[in-house]
Amino acid sequence: MARRAGEAWLGTHDVLLHEPMAVRLRAFDGGRTAVDSNRAQVVWEPGRLVPYYAVPEQDVRAGLRPIRRPPPDYADHSVEVTPGLRMLPPGMFRLHTVPGEELAVEIGGRWREGRAFRLEDADLPGYVVLEFSAFDRWLEEEEPAVGHPRDPFKRIDVRRTARHVRIESEGVLLAESHHPSLLVETMLPPRWYLPVEDVRTGALLSSTSRTVCAYKGFADYWAVATQDGEIDICWTYRDPFTDAEPVKDMIAFYNEHIDVIVDGELRPRPVSPWSRPTPRGGGHLP
Repeated sequence: MARRAGEAWLGTHDVLLHEPMAVRLRAFDGGRTAVDSNRAQVVWEPGRLVPYYAVPEQDVRAGLRPIRRPPPDYADHSVEVTPGLRMLPPGMFRLHTVPGEELAVEIGGRWREGRAFRLEDADLPGYVVLEFSAFDRWLEEEEPAVGHPRDPFKRIDVRRTARHVRIESEGVLLAESHHPSLLVETMLPPRWYLPVEDVRTGALLSSTSRTVCAYKGFADYWAVATQDGEIDICWTYRDPFTDAEPVKDMIAFYNEHIDVIVDGELRPRPVSPWSRPTPRGGGHLP
């Protein structure tokens, strides 16, 4: 029986995945080098779409020590994306789905609990997974890494189209365009990006949210009032990275929370780690 490739990849993601990096990896705490490794790996724990860096403990120059605080409950924060498969939204570093030991890291002269995780895995002996946001700056060779480690198997494609796209929220028209672009990103729902002149920005609320994507850049948000309260609903990249240049200044909506009508056909809402509404100003990663 045939099977969708994306579902097959997710379905086999029930073990820790890892891929060696060919570059020198460094992390900085202020002006101090906290991590310096030529043996780094990108790792994906089961239930995560976004990878983390892992390095041998000897390559961590910042102090490390065990902690004994129990982690949050995985089921309270994960989202079922296919029957029997739950995924975590970005962040939530303290939720781990493989054996190991939580560690505190000495950052800025203080011990920060739960910012590292020592793996108990025979294929990665002595490796420590590090929370990306715990450090001020990361470099792969001399190039900055932002948002989270880049997935070596991920790609972004943007296609211009003349299809008729309407965006509605609880029956209210938010946008309508005959000149949208479709952004397709590995393992994520496709996103329709619309020219700003085709969006009824007067129906949107300003939001303080600003997030970063390792592949697309920094996003600014708008919100909308719903029965669940005011939630962040759409975003734009004003100064995107190279992969997202074709959608510069265009606006995309969370199709998990609004109605997308393409050529008169209502599209089903995808189930993803972003299916839970994010309050205005709450922060997220599209």
